[in-house]
Amino acid sequence: MKPDRCPWHTLSQEEAARRLEVDPAAGLAAAEVGSRLVRYGENRLAEAKPRPLWLKFLDQFRNLLVIVLVFAAALAWVVGDVKDTLVILVVVLVNAALGFWQEHRAERTLAALKDMLAARARVRRDRHVAEIDASQLVPGDVVLLEAGDRVPADGRLLAAHNVEVEEAALTGESHAVGKHSAVLDDGDLPLGDRANLLFMNTVLTRGRAELLVTATGMDTEMGRLAGMIASAPEGETPLQRQLDTLGKKLALIAGGVVTIIFVADYLRGQSWADAAMTAVALAVAAIPEGLPAVVTVTLAIGMWRMARNRAILRKLSAVETLGSTTVICSDKTGTLTLNQMTARAGWFAGQRFTVSGEGYQPEGRIEGLSPSGIRPLLLPMALCTDSRVRDGQLIGDPTEGALWVLAQKGGLSPEAEQERCPRVAEIPFDSAHKFMATFHRAGESVEMLVKGAPDVLLGRSSQWQAADHATTLDAASRELIERENEALAGQALRVLAVARRSIPAADFDPAGDLMRWAGEWTFLGLTGLMDPPRPEARAAIALCQQAGVQVKMITGDHRLTAAAIGRELGLNGEVVSGAELDALEDAALSARIDRIAVFARVSPTHKVRIVRALKSAGHVVAMTGDGVNDAPALKAADIGVAMGITGTAVTREAATLVLTDDNFATIVRAVEEGRVIYDNIVKFVRFQLSTNIGAILTVLTATLFGWPTPFTAIQLLWINIIMDGPPAMTLGVEPARAGLMHERPRTPSAQILGGRRLLRLTVYGLTMMLGTLFVFRHGLAAHGEAYALTLAFTTFVLFQFFNVFNARAEHASAFGRSFFANARLWQALAGVLLLQLVVVHWAPAQAVFDTVDLSLQDWGLAAAIAASVLLLDEALKLVQRATGRKTATP
Repeated sequence: MKPDRCPWHTLSQEEAARRLEVDPAAGLAAAEVGSRLVRYGENRLAEAKPRPLWLKFLDQFRNLLVIVLVFAAALAWVVGDVKDTLVILVVVLVNAALGFWQEHRAERTLAALKDMLAARARVRRDRHVAEIDASQLVPGDVVLLEAGDRVPADGRLLAAHNVEVEEAALTGESHAVGKHSAVLDDGDLPLGDRANLLFMNTVLTRGRAELLVTATGMDTEMGRLAGMIASAPEGETPLQRQLDTLGKKLALIAGGVVTIIFVADYLRGQSWADAAMTAVALAVAAIPEGLPAVVTVTLAIGMWRMARNRAILRKLSAVETLGSTTVICSDKTGTLTLNQMTARAGWFAGQRFTVSGEGYQPEGRIEGLSPSGIRPLLLPMALCTDSRVRDGQLIGDPTEGALWVLAQKGGLSPEAEQERCPRVAEIPFDSAHKFMATFHRAGESVEMLVKGAPDVLLGRSSQWQAADHATTLDAASRELIERENEALAGQALRVLAVARRSIPAADFDPAGDLMRWAGEWTFLGLTGLMDPPRPEARAAIALCQQAGVQVKMITGDHRLTAAAIGRELGLNGEVVSGAELDALEDAALSARIDRIAVFARVSPTHKVRIVRALKSAGHVVAMTGDGVNDAPALKAADIGVAMGITGTAVTREAATLVLTDDNFATIVRAVEEGRVIYDNIVKFVRFQLSTNIGAILTVLTATLFGWPTPFTAIQLLWINIIMDGPPAMTLGVEPARAGLMHERPRTPSAQILGGRRLLRLTVYGLTMMLGTLFVFRHGLAAHGEAYALTLAFTTFVLFQFFNVFNARAEHASAFGRSFFANARLWQALAGVLLLQLVVVHWAPAQAVFDTVDLSLQDWGLAAAIAASVLLLDEALKLVQRATGRKTATP
């Protein structure tokens, strides 16, 4: 029988060890470990086989625009135009190299994160304890665990001392569960009820344990889930779909126009080679060959900026998807909250108090009580604990960590108190009696300090601590304490009570029956605890709401707690529990989903339903998760967001975005970055397509009128690559437009090139055509064809100088506050002007580009005519602002 197929929870420790052929007191021998490593493999979850680098590079060519460019280069080669062929191929190769490098760099970043989180394990082998890499564990190993340790493999508990384990990564249960080593009889128990087993990637929050490893790697429960996740398909991003549609439109337009030009020239008597060369030049003009490169560079810059802000994207194309996100579904714990239990309020000696400060840092104070009289309340919090907080880092149980910090805020040093009053015995917490008690030597007495459920401590107490003395706990005082408990619970706080009893040292036997002292206590007070919201989360949620992005909190906590946290975060809407979700049909859930703000007591299986309901309602969904069982929901979402700190390796593999700080505000910054990226891509598309439309109309009109073609093929390439390259690249790094995060997300069906936007670009193109053909005819009449070609070519280049400002500001005036905001754009424009001067006036360049010197007056004429495209658009926007209408959008 293979070890992992056995119902280990039904076997005794002895039987389990016998089946695995190991003596738990000695552990495995080194030779046996080696043979089992060969037999079972390393203790790792399988990863997809790395795609070869050469195939990753070829993936960059799976784009219609790139394919059309390659075809244009091939056609240029056939007709003997080597210069055009080389220029086009260089553009294609540079684009592919950029995309390949950025995605490869993201994978390396994630690999570094994985190495940083590599697990270690303490094992008993050859009768010695050693620390090893967890990947070297094999079935039969004996692993030693303490509070704070991550369980490195599945196994049967050989010993469990006051053990509690956080199993949310596997079962979705938000609270730690108790574990023991006793045999369980039911062979069909669900995983969450197999209390004598531990599972890979769960975490001990309390106690000490010895674990007999029964399964490693892909044979573990985590491994089985990982195998299911790996087969889930991946969809295209909104940008990929839009660029594909745009590419098809442009290819259709280019094909039609090129055919017309080729046929017209051929029928007019041109040779096949000359007609084909003109057609190739126009094909290059019709296709925005800079688009793939600019999109890649823009996405890469966004990816780099996100990584700087602690968000690592696994795929370059997914940067933009964040910008179209309409709903963010977020875990509560650790993402919207600190994942650090904190005392917020309480009651002592008849007075209520509040506590400032958050998390495991001792900064803060207790307000409402005198510091000198609070020691009796705080002493049990400092001494009745198995946990520690050192330098803001918790070792042990989160609740005990919160009490430890509360004692520090009240002026106590828990370490000093523990040295002054050493522990001599303890009653561990147990779900049967619902309290923990510790006994401490204090002179001639033994102090019994207790913490636990308020109703239990109240039921076992005979006195309560009044202002300066203990007094009898009568019916009125019991009612008072019960009201205070209800008031704290009503604030969605987890309420704990503390009590004490003084025992004469002569009467106390630490080896005797300690439960005999479980009564006649003095009830000291109440403390309300919660995992507080991150300070920056509320502001981030408010920003999402301004931007039209819904935020939905998903948690395994009880409804009351979830609702209270939701209110603190500013999440206004319905609160629905997992049980209510189960009662809803899919159609009913989809109809109601927009009104729900908080999902409480939700299991990981519910998350997939929530994602599907949102997507069926037309939303683009980002979903966060950290556990392995969250991975299917992350795969189902448009953007899966994994936690880099608390998230499991499987979750990070399933996600598109990995947060290295587990912070909700980081997701919102990524959404804003995605919007900026899309906005800048639209600016580039508007800029380059208007250029290409102008070139097409200019060449087409000249051909139809029987005039000479106003540009040579190499001049067209210069216009498309040199002119559109540097300025367009700088459009990709434009700063965020004012008000961008106050706009609603675009719909997934929105196109970069809609009908109204295309009409507006056509107006730009017509303006360029009329201006260019005017100076061309003027040049022909005054100086001849060479001069006319140079003047038309220069005028068209200058048209792009002014047109770039139209692209920057689709609705507002181009001369706004951001006119000089992009220094790189001004540098690029200055560079283009300088290069154009070189092309026109430097003799070697004149030989390549078929240009001649222009007069200063003709430079002025070209600039004046070219400025018309900007002045016309400004006049149009001015009229529309005056009439209260917005400019045309797609």
